[in-house]
Amino acid sequence: MEAHLKLFILLTFLFLNSSAAAAAAAAQPVPRLSSQTEWRALFDLRSSLGIRAKDWHKKANPCSNWTGIQCKTGRVTGINLSGLRRTHLGNLNPRFAVDSLSNFPFLSVFNSTGFSLPGSIPSWLFERLTNLEVLDLSSCSIYGSLPSSIGRLSRLGSLNLSNNSIAGNIPTALENLSSLSVLDLSQNLFTGQIPKEVAALSNLTKLDFSSNYLSGGIPLEFGSLSNLEFLNLSNNSLSEFIPPQLGNLSKLIELDLGFNSLFGSLPDELGGLKNLEKLMIGNNRMEGSLLDSLFRKLPLLDYLVLSSNNFVGVLPISLWSMSRLEYLDVSSNNLTGDFRNPIGSFNVTNAVFNFSNNLFYGNLNVGFEKLGLIDVSSNYFEGSAPNKTGTTVIFSDNCFTSVPGQRNPDACLKFYSDRGIFFGNDSSVPFEPPLVRFPKTRKRVLTYVMIGVFGGLGFIVILVALILLLSKACSIRSEVHRRSNPRADHVLEAPVDLSGLGQPFTYEQLLVATRDFSSENLIKNGHSGDLFRGKLEGGDYVIIKKVDLRGVTTKESFASELDFFSKGTMAHARVVPLVGHCLEDENEKYLVYKYMLNGDLSSAFYRRTNEDENEEDELQSLDWITRLKIAIGAAEALSYLHHECIPSIVHRDIQASSILLDDKYEVRLGSLSEACDVGANINHNMFARLLRTPHYNIKIITILQLGSSSITCAYDVYCFGKVLLELVTGRLGISALNEADAKQWMDANLPSINIYDKELVIKIIDQSLIIDEDLLEEVWAVAIVAKSCLNPKASRRPSIRHVLKALENPFKVVREENFSSGRLRRASSRQSWTAAIFGSWHHSSSDGSAESGQTSREIIGGLRQTERVGSRGSGAHENSSSHKRSSSDVFPEPVEMQDDESSAPCYCNQEQ
Repeated sequence: MEAHLKLFILLTFLFLNSSAAAAAAAAQPVPRLSSQTEWRALFDLRSSLGIRAKDWHKKANPCSNWTGIQCKTGRVTGINLSGLRRTHLGNLNPRFAVDSLSNFPFLSVFNSTGFSLPGSIPSWLFERLTNLEVLDLSSCSIYGSLPSSIGRLSRLGSLNLSNNSIAGNIPTALENLSSLSVLDLSQNLFTGQIPKEVAALSNLTKLDFSSNYLSGGIPLEFGSLSNLEFLNLSNNSLSEFIPPQLGNLSKLIELDLGFNSLFGSLPDELGGLKNLEKLMIGNNRMEGSLLDSLFRKLPLLDYLVLSSNNFVGVLPISLWSMSRLEYLDVSSNNLTGDFRNPIGSFNVTNAVFNFSNNLFYGNLNVGFEKLGLIDVSSNYFEGSAPNKTGTTVIFSDNCFTSVPGQRNPDACLKFYSDRGIFFGNDSSVPFEPPLVRFPKTRKRVLTYVMIGVFGGLGFIVILVALILLLSKACSIRSEVHRRSNPRADHVLEAPVDLSGLGQPFTYEQLLVATRDFSSENLIKNGHSGDLFRGKLEGGDYVIIKKVDLRGVTTKESFASELDFFSKGTMAHARVVPLVGHCLEDENEKYLVYKYMLNGDLSSAFYRRTNEDENEEDELQSLDWITRLKIAIGAAEALSYLHHECIPSIVHRDIQASSILLDDKYEVRLGSLSEACDVGANINHNMFARLLRTPHYNIKIITILQLGSSSITCAYDVYCFGKVLLELVTGRLGISALNEADAKQWMDANLPSINIYDKELVIKIIDQSLIIDEDLLEEVWAVAIVAKSCLNPKASRRPSIRHVLKALENPFKVVREENFSSGRLRRASSRQSWTAAIFGSWHHSSSDGSAESGQTSREIIGGLRQTERVGSRGSGAHENSSSHKRSSSDVFPEPVEMQDDESSAPCYCNQEQ
């Protein structure tokens, strides 16, 4: 017993000593910077970049209290600017002002991804920071060329310069970066050939040169990059053959060579890529047959794209035995054969297959119950249309019987007869056209008929020739006129009414207004053009969008925006005013918009209360009254597009950055380059668009983008629901998230929005809001409206007109109709209202993403419910959001849902 007591005392003593030592260690202050030079350099960097005092306070210890600063033994070793925000003055003149970095000799990590640093990279940056191991300057608005001094960074392990405007050749000095494992130069303006010297980087695991203007071939030397796991050279102008040496990259997991001009056959040596999971060679000029022996050697493939090439022959049998294949696109080739191998044998649920635009034929009576989507359109399949229960099947432009939207029967007969193939389920012999014999007594009549026919054809040929000659003469005269008038609009393929585009400006006027489009006047590099701040001769401030038509995407966006304003019906108080245009240059066009003093919602949501950048910043968010005003204004803008424009218009890019605010925080809707008419078909190449999206979103994108090619207003309502959540939660960026991240956030937070429990919403309300009990009910009501907009089933989302009514009278959602009591209504008394505004929200993963499809009966029923509601008591449309309607003008409760064969004007069965 005494021994146990001694042992207990000893253990207690040791524990107390260790706890005291730990407490003493924790009480030790974090070492401050030991270098005065680095101390001054940090403050210089703080000033030159305009970092807020909230993040880098002058009285705080940088090593422990400055966001993004890492220290070791009293010296700065890491600087991370990503996620930091500039002060108001810093935002007025953002630039590549990082000269102070030269004073950090021990700096090993510099990351500024997403932090705008407009300007070129100075050569000294690489000459003096020789200890850098990680350099990330992605999405920083950098331009100019990449200095050859990059080769000085011998310790560099990761280099990411993606999504900038860096031009010129890729420097061969990269070969000196012997420690490099990640090299990402994608989404820039690099030209010339890929330097073979890159093959000297034996430690590379990821190489991404995609979305540039690189030409020539793929260096044969790349076959020596034995550690490479990801190789992406897509979206360039590469030509020549695919080197067989690439088959030596045995560790390669992903190979993307799509959207180039590569030609030749698919080398069988690629079978050496035993670990390959994703192979993308779509949109090239490849030819020849697809070798069965090649695909038998690639058992791990789950993503295969061979679309838009010139492949011929039959599909390899080995494709049908790939147990992991979940995405296959062989569309737009010259492949042929029948589908005797059962597609239904695939084990991957919700797989996506695209066989469209080929020469496949025969019956297609195979099971589709496991597939998510299959596109067999524009082939020659015949017989009965496939059963598409549980699967989305696109089978237009075939030879199916009793199905609309098929080929002309004569074309089908010709296809089968030319190949000597049985046609029709009951055919026992190859199809042969019947032999037509004419009676002898009719031969003379037939002769006269033939003479008349050919004589008529001859007259038509002569007439067409005369018309072509006249057209050519007019074309020459038009070309002479165009050259003599340089201000003529010679870029538009179709005539556009310029009266709706404001006043014409000369290029010289815009140069003066923007100070030669200087970097200090650059606001941002948008996806449809660069935005500059300008001041006209009369003193008016404007925003000038510069659009480079040499890019396919920007050309399409510009055409969309031009069409939007040229209709002349867009002079609405809720649409950003178009002041004028400049269409002189063939490749660069300019649109001039009215300047919005408060910018967009994403930048105006928080305001600084202390304009002195040397003092501690205090950010003040928008009050609830202003937030609700913005929500109503944005809903009015969408209501105008959806319900007052003929035909209705879908915005397609609703997020915080597209909601512009004037000096009184009145909404002006911007970002109009994606707008188009309801029901417009944007399915130019839906599977090609899928290739440009993250691969981990394959199944979500399948539902979102491939379910239908139609444009519907329900998509705008869904995006608007995200904006409402931002106003309620204060969490900016929800509306800009990709669908996977947005769904993850909503799965975690939407359960706090419950129409029967007000207190739950407090968990997600912006804590900076100062609200009383009444305002809390308003916030709760707006959260409920937001959730209704985010219903997974598009048909159960309210129309935007219905949403507007609810926002104008938010108490209607949670109180009794007469507003006489704050008492919440019983569930039974507000069931019909709930059904209309709240829909049937099922918080379940089975609902999929925001864009899951429905049967036409479900959709029509839901649409008629909301449409009948939307047509009752709406009154005149009002642009002002400063008032609320009286109780007598409150939107009435909806009638019960009924099936109706007619459809609402702003919806269709599925949506983009």
